[in-house]
Amino acid sequence: MRLAVAMLVLWAGVASAQDDRPLLRPVARGTYVQPPMLRPVVRPYDRPDMVHGAHTRPEARAERGVFAISPFAVLGSLRPAKRPQAIEIAADERRLARLRGQVCNDIAIQGQSLGRVDGPGACGVSNAVRVRSVSGVLLRPAATMDCQTAAALKRWVDRGAIPAVGNDGGGIASLRVVSHYACRNRNNAASGRLSEHAHGRAIDIAGIGLKDGSEITVLSGWGTASDGRQLRQMWRAACGPFGTVLGPEANRFHLDHFHFDTARYRSGSYCR
Repeated sequence: MRLAVAMLVLWAGVASAQDDRPLLRPVARGTYVQPPMLRPVVRPYDRPDMVHGAHTRPEARAERGVFAISPFAVLGSLRPAKRPQAIEIAADERRLARLRGQVCNDIAIQGQSLGRVDGPGACGVSNAVRVRSVSGVLLRPAATMDCQTAAALKRWVDRGAIPAVGNDGGGIASLRVVSHYACRNRNNAASGRLSEHAHGRAIDIAGIGLKDGSEITVLSGWGTASDGRQLRQMWRAACGPFGTVLGPEANRFHLDHFHFDTARYRSGSYCR
């Protein structure tokens, strides 16, 4: 009896000691997911077969033990023959001639400086130039004007005349000038106000010569389907570089030509 009681007391003590222990963490239910495996990054390494020119080495060729350079290959690169010295001398002479022939400090305006051109009464041109070509386009005949008018003419040729003609007839070659500096009144009237021509500020153009020898004329081409579009494009392009732009629709005095001038009294362009 005493032994049984002792055994019971011992079991109770062990049970109480076990109750004081922390409980085990419960196992999560469900499917276990394996975390992704981290793989090391492959280190770069040299590729001798990728080196520039490696394919020309003997060991990279199919013909091992054979001479690596083809006996049929060109031994040296073909180079153009050296330009003859006479051509270079001629080019330098043309360049120097253009430099000597430039006026208004612009190599694209070729001509001759005239200085002061006097005329009767209020006529005359200060620092006049006789322009024979603008941006490679000849003036037939050469026209006398001041540098401001020459610069305006160059802008019109570059932005108006040349783009309007394009490649028709091989491109623009010349301008047919029917009036430039002249001491006269407006519209050649017997009386009235002096024309801008009397001050070297105007130029009248009646035709645009092409490289194939043909000509676009204001008189016969303005109302046509073939040349009318180009002439109207030229007329519009002159508004801006010039202060006054008159064409066939302005009045009966301009049926056969364009009148361009750089009138100093205008604050903006007058185009008609």
